[in-house]
Amino acid sequence: MKDIQVKVFDNDLEKAMRILKKKVQNDGLFKRLKMKKAYEKPSEHRRRKQREALRRQRIAASRNRYRRR
Repeated sequence: MKDIQVKVFDNDLEKAMRILKKKVQNDGLFKRLKMKKAYEKPSEHRRRKQREALRRQRIAASRNRYRRR
């Protein structure tokens, strides 16, 4: 787990909070906490992992398609 740091400039706490929320969301911390909150059956775990892998493949394919142009 990596440290997430946000610097506050000119006492602009609201902007710092927006940046922090974005960093936490991109890191996937909320998603991991939600997954740990409740038990996940092994079959659901396999299905979720499979869906995530397919999503990563689709994203990679779309990135590769735009890079070729």
